[in-house]
Amino acid sequence: MIEEVFRAEYGRAVSVLTRLLGDIDLAEEAVQDAFTTAVRRWPVEGVPPAPAGWIITTARNRAIDRFRREAKGQEKHAQAALLEHEREAREVGDVADDRLRLIFTCCHPSLARQSQVALTLKLLGGLSTAEIARAFLVPETTMAQRIVRAKGKIRAARVPYRVPRDADLPARLEAVLAVVYLIFNEGWLDKADLADEAIRLGRVLAELMPDEPEVWGLLALMLLVASRREARLRDGGIVLLRDQDRALWNAELVREGQDLVRRCLRWNRPGPYQVQAAINAVHSDPPTDWRQVVALYDQLMAIAPSPVVALHRAVAIAETAGPRAALREVDALDLDRYHLFHAVRADLLHRLGEDPAAALRAALDRAEHPAERELLRERLRRLGLAAAHQQDHADDHHERDQEPHPDRHAT
Repeated sequence: MIEEVFRAEYGRAVSVLTRLLGDIDLAEEAVQDAFTTAVRRWPVEGVPPAPAGWIITTARNRAIDRFRREAKGQEKHAQAALLEHEREAREVGDVADDRLRLIFTCCHPSLARQSQVALTLKLLGGLSTAEIARAFLVPETTMAQRIVRAKGKIRAARVPYRVPRDADLPARLEAVLAVVYLIFNEGWLDKADLADEAIRLGRVLAELMPDEPEVWGLLALMLLVASRREARLRDGGIVLLRDQDRALWNAELVREGQDLVRRCLRWNRPGPYQVQAAINAVHSDPPTDWRQVVALYDQLMAIAPSPVVALHRAVAIAETAGPRAALREVDALDLDRYHLFHAVRADLLHRLGEDPAAALRAALDRAEHPAERELLRERLRRLGLAAAHQQDHADDHHERDQEPHPDRHAT
C-alpha cells in the first residue's frame, strides 16, 4: 500500500511542498521523511483515510520543524519564513497545476537538457535512480551523479521556483514534452498510475498551450499506445503488436488519438511526436499500411534522425521490401548495447531461415524489463535454445547510450 501511495503521490507531494517552501531540496527531504514515518506508523496505526493528504501534512510539519531548528528555537522566525514562502506560492501564473509547474521549473534553460529531464523524472515521476538510468540507457552511477550536479547547479545559480509566464513557455516546451513522455514510457506497460499521470499532464499542457501541435501530437501518441495496454501483456511476457487481440484495445482511446492526429495534420507543422502518433494511428487501423508506415518513418528520420528511429524504420522495411533488405539496414546501425537491435536482428534472421540464437542471447543479456525478458526467453524456448543461455543478466553491466529511452511501442 505504501509503495502504491509513493508511486501515485510522491510527485504531487514534492510539487506542493516546493510551492510552499520555495526549496526543491527541502521539499524532497521533507516528503522522504514523511514516507519514512508512514513506513513505521501505517502498519501499526492503519492507513489514513486520505493517504496523500497525510503525507503532505506530515512533510509540511517536518519542514516547519527544520525551520525551527535552524532558527535555534526562534519560532517566530520559522513561522515568518514559511508564511513568506506561502505568500509567494499564492502568486498565480500561467501554470496552475503544481506538478506541471515543477516540471517547467526543473526545465530551466540554465540546466542541460539531459539534466532537466533526469531531475524532473526523479522529483515528479517518483522513479528510482536505477529506473531513470534505464530510461536514459546509462549506468546508475552516471545518472546519480547527473542528478546531484543538476541540484547543485540549481542551488549555486539560485534558480527560483517561479511560475513561468507566456514568454518562457515555448523555450522550455521541448524538455517538458520529453519529461512527460519518459514518465509515460516508464509506466505504460505495468505502472498504470505513471502512464495515466503522464496523460493527465499531457491534457493540462494541451489546455495551457492549445496552439502547439507537438503538445497535441504527444497526447495523441500516449492515448494510442495506452489504448493497447490490456492486450500488451500475457503470461508475464509482452505480446507483439501483430499478435495482439484487438478486441482488448480501448476503442475510445483509439478514436480520441486518431482524432487528435487528424487535428495535427491540419496544422501542417510536423514534429517528432506528431509523426510517431501518426505511425501509431496507422497501426490502429487494420490492416496496417506498411508503405505508409515507411513513409512516416522517412519523415521522422528527416526531422529527428537517430539510430533507433532507423531501427524501427527497418522493421517496416521488412514488411515492404523483405527481411533481407531490412537486415542490411539493421546491420549498418551502431546499436550493440540496445536489446531491441538484437531482437530485431533475431527476427529477421529467423525469417531468412538463418540461426537467430546468438542475436536472441544478446538481446536477453541487454533487456531490462521483466516482460521484455520473458518474451525473449519464450522465443528461445520455441527454438529449443533456452538451455543454451546460461548467463545471468544480473552479472551483465553494459554501458548504455546517452539518449533517453526510445519509443518502444510502434512496431
